[in-house]
Order: sequence, then structure tokens, then C-alpha cells
Amino acid sequence: METYLITGGAGFIGSNFIQYMLKKYQNIKIINIDKLTYAGNLENLKSIENNEKYNFIQADICDKTAISKIFIENDIDYVVNFAAESHVDRSIKEPEVFVKANVLGTVTLLNAAKDTWKTENGFKEYKKYIQISTDEVYGSLGETGYFTETTPLDPHSPYSSSKASADLIVKAYYDTYKMPINITRCSNNYGPYQFPEKLIPLIINNCLNNKELPVYGDGLNIRDWLYVEDHCEAIDLVVQKGRIGEVYNIGGHNERTNIHIVKTIIDYIKENIDDIITYDLIKHVEDRKGHDRRYGIDPTKIKKELGWEPKTTFEEGIIKTIKWYLENGKWMNNVTNGEYQEYYKKMYNK
Repeated sequence: METYLITGGAGFIGSNFIQYMLKKYQNIKIINIDKLTYAGNLENLKSIENNEKYNFIQADICDKTAISKIFIENDIDYVVNFAAESHVDRSIKEPEVFVKANVLGTVTLLNAAKDTWKTENGFKEYKKYIQISTDEVYGSLGETGYFTETTPLDPHSPYSSSKASADLIVKAYYDTYKMPINITRCSNNYGPYQFPEKLIPLIINNCLNNKELPVYGDGLNIRDWLYVEDHCEAIDLVVQKGRIGEVYNIGGHNERTNIHIVKTIIDYIKENIDDIITYDLIKHVEDRKGHDRRYGIDPTKIKKELGWEPKTTFEEGIIKTIKWYLENGKWMNNVTNGEYQEYYKKMYNK
């Protein structure tokens, strides 16, 4: 029985990963720790909350005492660190929150794992720490080219800078202590359970409520979109087969402009749900400070070494995602009736 410590498991990608792993493997145990901030939602895990192989602990990864206790009381084999503050706009307003959660929290986890796994001759076998990072640490691309694992880090926001800092600390633990680690850097994820401050669920929710659809600047910023289940499969492969100390980029070669995303959602909802929804709802708002123009991931390394490539095209994934939100209106109502509403009002002056 292998034991996984999943941090931030009540969030978007973390909760999808937990469900993916419990569905795939019979011989694992998962301990999920989450601080349950506004973006952490245990409803994401309602379907497995009574699973005997799953245990939830509410804890802050910056809390040394709580994290040490978890490692002492459990024989942790793998740490998969999803826990992070991740919204760029919020990082511009409150950078210190991001530094604490993303940098100091990572150090706390690394130290607890190191202290537990260290032996006189190195580290125990079959242990590994996986840091879940982002393509935003690389900065911005021009019209051509892609981010590879050797692209220099050049983050432009407090959020991406805090993630780059955490990546470098994880790498330092490998270089200094020979700690077994991997770092994964993914492109923009989308799919079920994504908190509606992010572009796709925000636009879906606003369309369904006939609200304005805020688009930064000219809407031509380009992102590489990755369906979350494909991402979960890639992380699993890195856990099982990734070479110790290596970074793996995870991307879908599904580049789309923001305005294309918005219009795709409008078109589907207009055709299938409500024909009064039109492009007239689009409202171009002042561009975000330091807004990177284009991200694009080259996933050649993970494909070559681990045999992974995305299964879901954007055209398939976006329809699956819209349908999920349509079928889970109760979930959307629950997460949008709390702190998010206040955040939304402040962000877009509603």
C-alpha cells in the first residue's frame, strides 16, 4: 500500500488528481491536506469522502507542527504539492500572501519530507517529492517558439515569481541533499471543478446568468490549453517513472487566444442553451499589469521519456467542460455565493 500526501487537494487540479488516482489504483492510500481557502472546496471530493483509502486533514502547508505530525504519523511515499495561491490578479494586489504560501509552504513540506526520508546513506527507496508548477515561470513568448525545460526562468508577476522561487528551492534540495524530486510545469488547465475566477468557468457562469464577459485588453493573449484529466495522467507518469531531479513540461499544443475561448463558449451556449447570448456581452477591460502575451509548451521530453501525450483536443475538452458546468449548477451556485462574489465585485466594479 503506497501512501500519497496530496497538498491542495480540495482545489481544481488537486481534486481531479485524487479522483483520477483512486479510480486507477486499488493499492494506494491518499492523505489530502488543504487549508480550505476560498478556492478550496470539499464538494469537489464528495464522491470519495467515505472511501476508506482517502483521508482529509485541514492544515496549512506553512504550519511546521501540523506538517511534521502528518509525516511522523504516516509512512509517506510520495508528496504531490498542488497547494498554491494561483490567481495572477490577486498576486498583484497581495504579493506577500503568494510568497508565504508558495515559497515558505514549499520549504516546510521539503523539510518535513527530508527529515523523514533521510538515512545515513542518502534517502529511503521509493520516496519522491513532486512540485506542481506552471509555464508562467518562463515568462512570455513571441509569435513563434515554445518553452522547453531548459528555457531560462523569467517570471513577470508576483504569482509566477513565487512559483519560480519554489521551483528553484526544490531543485536546490536535489542538488544539495540529493533528495528525490521532480518538477512539472503545465500549461493552462481547464475542466470540472475549476474555481470561477479563472477564464473558462467565469465566462460559462456569466453567460448562463446573462452578465458581461470581461476580456483583458484586445483579447489576443495566447495560452496553451490542457484538459485537466490529461494533466493528471501526466503527473501520475512522472511520479511512477520520472527520472529523479528532472523537470517535465506538460502541454497540449492547444494554443488559443482568450477572445477565441470566449466566443467558443458563447457560440455553444447560444446554439444549445440560450439564443439571447451574443458577442454583445463581451466587455474589453483595462489590461492586466505585466500581462504575458503568449505561452506555449513543448512536451517533447515527457512524450519521449514517459510516453505521454494529451488525449483531449480543445474542441472536445471545451464541450465536455461546458456540459459539466451545465450539469453541476448546484456546485457553481455554492462556490459563487461566498467570497467569490465579493472578489468579483471588487475586480470588475460590479
